[in-house]
Parts: sequence; structure tokens; C-alpha cells
Amino acid sequence: MEFRDLKKQYQTLKADIDRAMTDVATSAHFIMGAPVKELEQQLAEYVGVKHCLSCANGTDALTLALKALGIGKGDAVFVPDFTFFSTAEVVSLEGATPVFVDVDPRTFNMDPKSLEEAVRCVLDQMTLRPKAVIAVDLFGLPANYPAIREIAKKEGLYIIEDGAQGFGGYVRRPKADTGGFEIQRACSFGDISTTSFFPAKPLGCYGDGGAVFTNNDQWAELIESYRVHGKGSFKYDNVRIGLNSRLDTLQAAILQVKFKAFKEYELTEVNKAADYYSQLINGMTKFIKKEIQITTPYIPNNYTSSWAQYTIQLSVPSGNGTFNRQALQAKLKAKGVPSMVYYPTPMSKQTAFKEVHGYVLTPNAQRLSDCVLSLPMHPYITREEIRFVAESLISSL
Repeated sequence: MEFRDLKKQYQTLKADIDRAMTDVATSAHFIMGAPVKELEQQLAEYVGVKHCLSCANGTDALTLALKALGIGKGDAVFVPDFTFFSTAEVVSLEGATPVFVDVDPRTFNMDPKSLEEAVRCVLDQMTLRPKAVIAVDLFGLPANYPAIREIAKKEGLYIIEDGAQGFGGYVRRPKADTGGFEIQRACSFGDISTTSFFPAKPLGCYGDGGAVFTNNDQWAELIESYRVHGKGSFKYDNVRIGLNSRLDTLQAAILQVKFKAFKEYELTEVNKAADYYSQLINGMTKFIKKEIQITTPYIPNNYTSSWAQYTIQLSVPSGNGTFNRQALQAKLKAKGVPSMVYYPTPMSKQTAFKEVHGYVLTPNAQRLSDCVLSLPMHPYITREEIRFVAESLISSL
């Protein structure tokens, strides 16, 4: 069994993907060929923003966003303590200081109350300038942007949406005038938003890739320049120090094929898979020891996840004893079930950030790092496979 079955996806889309790759090879336009601009237009329209600018990877996408906003030395950027390393790494690379914020224990996303506390601590105790917040759509679920936006507006902060795992997720919002609903998609919630096309992401290519989204014309122009060595009016007119960060044509062509499948059925199928997982696991918990508690993922009303991961929490509520996650993973592996831990160490505990001292306590991030476990999840997983995973989990416990 594959954790995220890219082989099955390729076999399903093989004819179209092979044709797309052959067309690029035939054209020999390997860098910034026509599929790149076509993909950017398709993604911008889907997300609902004016500009989509592709780049080499999701980390560069965040870097480009920070550069466009002029963030640097002396600036404080608020980052969730429970996320992938690059979210905070890019802040330090620009000379700014990441300030770690706790997360909501149900959604895994940034806790607005902790954000507010962190901003107050920086203003009261430090010489840093609060400049921006990077909210992460962890495991595919959009963060609580209405609450984050309210704090950002009050404190004068930019919002950067790290949608590396969130592409395809959305929120249904009621329309006051008609009584119906409108959909706002991930990568449209920030002043600048980013995503990653790493192969295992909800929309992934066959290598590295990323993109930046914004409605701001000036920022889009800056990012256009920064991603190609800070170019000006033409290739050899360099007006600023930039990056070499372009999405190559081959990846763009592959992404066009996969994006079509993503819109037509993959997003729907992965949500069906998540629902079935939760139904089975919640129904089977009566068969495990009462000392062990399983918490399945929580999705708020009117939210839809793109399910980059299906992550459960395993705990011993009574506090009598500890839960051996490593032993459980070994048992699952012996049954042929892969599992992963995202993430075993909070940002504030990473060796690279030992000189960066957090300004608020992050107990939820600390606890989640000890109790999360991600199970196989992708649009092509069958109900039989899901049942096998759920039964293997329960029997192993």
C-alpha cells in the first residue's frame, strides 16, 4: 500500500500526461514555455485572484512573498509553532525574526487568541516591528482567516497564506443579498498567498514547483522580477537582487493534466475517503482499551479540506502511562500499512531556532507533536483499503 499513491494516479492519467510531456519535448521550449503562462491563468481563475506567478518550489514562493512585502531585519513575522520547517525558515533567511504562535488543537491551524497574545508580547517586550503573519492551511484545511484578518487589521499586519498543503480547500460563505452561498478558495485568503506543487501535495507535479497568488498589481510586478534574477525590462536588465526560481515547462504541462483531474473528481474523492475513514474509526473505537483515545480530524461548518494528510490524534486522557507511537507504527508497517508523523518537533524546539525565543507558550503545538499520526490518503484509495487501514489501526491498538 502506498501512503500517497502517485503510481495509481499516473496510470489513470498516463495517456494525457505522456502526451503533455512529449509535446514539451517536441517544442523544446523547456523554460517558460506556453504551458507555464496557461497554467498560471487557469490557477488564478480557479482561486479567484488577479495574479498567479509560478516559481521553482513552495519555499521560494514564500520567499518571493516576503521580498515583495519588503520584510527584513527588525521585523517580527508570526508563524504557527506546528508546521513544516520552511514556513519559519524563509523568515530567518530574509533577516526577520519568526515569532511562534500556538495552534488550535482541533484544526491544527493558528490559534487567533495566541496570535493576539504574541503581538502584544512583541510590542510590550521587544524592539521588533510586528510586520506580518504567515497562516498555514495545515493538512488541507483553510485557517481561521476572519479572526486572523481582524487582528491583522487592528495591528497593521500583512497576511501571508501558506497554502502549500491547502490548495483546493475552501470556505462556503453566506450571501447576505440572496440567501445563498459563495465559495472562497485557499490561496485567496492572504494579501499574498502561496502554494507548493511538491509531488505529494493535493496538486503536485513530478518534481518541485510552487506559485504565488495576489490581487496586488505592484506586488505581482515585483515577484515577476524577483523570480528571474531581479530582471527589469528584459532578461539582461537586472534592477534588483533576485532568485532563479521558475517553474519549468515540463512541470507546468504535467500540472495542467493533473489540475483537470483535480477539479473534475480528485477533490471530491479525497473528501469521500476522509468521511469514510472517520466513520469507520469512530465506529470502531469501542473495541480498543478505554485508556487510549483516538480523535479523528475536525472540519468546521462550511469548511472543506483538500486533505493533504488524514491525521488522527492518539492520547491517554487519564495521564496514567504514555502512548508508544513508534511501536504502533511498527505494528502497522508489519501489516503493510504505511504511516507518517507530521510533525514530531514544534518549530520552537528545532535546533536551528535555538537562539529564537518564543514570546508565548505553545502547549497545543507541543502536545500535538507527541500524539499525531497520519494515515494513507489520496483520491485513488479504495473503500477496501480504507477499511483495511482502519481495522489494522484498531487491532494494533
